[in-house]
Amino acid sequence: MSDRTTDATAQAAPKQGLNLLHLLLEGRAFFALIAIIAIFSFLSPNYLTASNALTMTSQVAIFGLLAIGMLLVILSGGIDLSVGSTLALCGVFAGWLMQGVELQSLGVILYLPVWAVVVCALAMGAFVGAVNGILVAFLKVPAFVATLGTLYMARGAALLMTNGLTFNRLSGDPSLGNTGFEWLGFNRLWGVPISIFVLAATALAAHLLLTRAPFGRWLYSTGGNARAAELSGVPVRSVQVWVYVLSGICAAIAGLVLSSQLTSAGPTAGTTYELTAIAAVVVGGASLMGGRGTIRGTLLGAFVIVYLGAGLVIIGVSSYWQTVFTGAVIVLAVMLNSIQYGGKGFKL
Repeated sequence: MSDRTTDATAQAAPKQGLNLLHLLLEGRAFFALIAIIAIFSFLSPNYLTASNALTMTSQVAIFGLLAIGMLLVILSGGIDLSVGSTLALCGVFAGWLMQGVELQSLGVILYLPVWAVVVCALAMGAFVGAVNGILVAFLKVPAFVATLGTLYMARGAALLMTNGLTFNRLSGDPSLGNTGFEWLGFNRLWGVPISIFVLAATALAAHLLLTRAPFGRWLYSTGGNARAAELSGVPVRSVQVWVYVLSGICAAIAGLVLSSQLTSAGPTAGTTYELTAIAAVVVGGASLMGGRGTIRGTLLGAFVIVYLGAGLVIIGVSSYWQTVFTGAVIVLAVMLNSIQYGGKGFKL
């Protein structure tokens, strides 16, 4: 009896170790965020003040919105390198509309109400996403190449639209029915910036889409094995197009929020933001092979990236070292993904 007990104990020990390792891997973004907050709070008493926490979370809103759209694309087995440029294009497009649209044939200048400007900006983001989706799903262009091309095209369109300048008048004209959308970046509800509520609403909608709608099941199965999903009746091509459309819409929302916070819309906004969005998704535990990832993890990943960067700024670390630390976090996250998913964490 004692030998059997000893054998059972010996077998249980590895299982407990594996369960602990699984728990650490599953919750690594949460544990990393707690560690970051604890370390920088110790190093600087100004880090976790209420005002600074709200400021950092407002920055999370930008990257969180981009990361949510990026997660949907990565779940399908793709990648979207154009989100930063789409953010800039949609912000510039909204700024251009805010200046008034001159109709030369009629000799009038049309000032759109703010809701119409927002709708047009979202439509622009959806259009860029649709172009990406069609290139990937129907023309079979590799996602990396397709979205790299639209990255340059969207950035170029933004530069052409502004002639390289920045739109600074985004406050609108109330007498013309256009109150602007500065409220999106500056107004607060119960002391919390509106942008955080926008992020929360978008995250909730995406979570329900992934967990409660058939589209979510189709998306996970497409990312897991597109061929098997197609044979099972999943509309794989439609799913691939829609994830890029949704990614473009998320980028457009982020562009509106950023332009509102800066009270200006410039064609160079959002440069390299696509890399930060990918980093947030990876740190949040999603597999770059597709088929694995959650909204909760992605949001935690966005918090980790932003809170880490803000902490390094507060304690006076050089911006060059900040880039090194961010890169190290991404590499570590990919390594942990490879461990968690059995060496299937990345593909070109």
